[in-house]
Amino acid sequence: MFTHEELHVTAGRRSGVPIVVAIHSTARGQALGGCRIWNYADWRDGVEDALRLSSSMTAKNALAGLANGGGKTVVALPPGARPDRRELLLDVGDAVEALGGRYGTGPDVGTSSDDMVVIGERTSHAFCRPVSAGGSGSSSPGTAAGVLAALRATVDRLPDPGGATASARSWPAGRTFAVVGLGSVGADVARRLASAGARLVVSDVRADAEALADELGARWASPESALTAEVDVLVPAALGGVLTPALVPELRCRAIVGPANNQLASADVAGLLHDRGILWAPDYVVSAGGIVHAVATELYREPEAAVAARIDAIGETLTRVYQLAEAEGLTPAAAAERLVTERLVTERLGTN
Repeated sequence: MFTHEELHVTAGRRSGVPIVVAIHSTARGQALGGCRIWNYADWRDGVEDALRLSSSMTAKNALAGLANGGGKTVVALPPGARPDRRELLLDVGDAVEALGGRYGTGPDVGTSSDDMVVIGERTSHAFCRPVSAGGSGSSSPGTAAGVLAALRATVDRLPDPGGATASARSWPAGRTFAVVGLGSVGADVARRLASAGARLVVSDVRADAEALADELGARWASPESALTAEVDVLVPAALGGVLTPALVPELRCRAIVGPANNQLASADVAGLLHDRGILWAPDYVVSAGGIVHAVATELYREPEAAVAARIDAIGETLTRVYQLAEAEGLTPAAAAERLVTERLVTERLGTN
């Protein structure tokens, strides 16, 4: 069954590149989701990504307490394509503007705050522009802050190998984390953990990222080795689909909490992790800090302290997910889905 409200696929007037915009839900308000520019062997793979990612955005926004639905833009670059970037971004702006305000976009993989300025030349529904351009700036610090809140909520539920209670020690000192992916968010998370006394394994596909390991006194590892490192918490911070059925038996972590979107390669992985006693934090809960910062700052016009409180509340939301899962014998994935459904149903009933 097709569960999305709208799906639009257009060829950019200037660039000729396929631009996909998927709107999953506007039940809670304008659909929001970032603009991803990525290479695809077939443009239809980009459509599949847009459908999957927009659905996750509905869940993310609902559990973050935002009065918004979920959507996504995916620019499906053909193999070897090198379009003029400005023309491509103007085409994205046209595609967003054509939806009449039902959807707004922001940065994602392959786009930045500066790109939102160009997209914003064609639509008023582009968020996270630089502060100097009237926007809320990069979403990365907000995302990283939300990840830290989620990590703390998770670590508080893990038995302490040293026997101390969570309240008897300074978090996260003495805990071990493997951060896989050192882009803007992953590197920020690693720095925050290191400064608070955590022990780190870090990894990235880029060899030059090893300099961050030296800076933080962390152990450098290949992505494959980092995923199976013996740590308290694995932090996936790169692209999705990394948690596969084949990987689960090899994992040596006690929990998985990271900002990478769509971490589960297939739905059955949630059950496999649960069976192994590995606590998995639903990624759309963990990674909500960035959009919370942008929306609360730009749309709701909230003061900085209120925005920070919203982001910190990600930890409380995740705790509710864990509590429901434990009480009902569910995986955290199923518990989060139930909470999303409850919020969406309540919203629909409130508008009828």
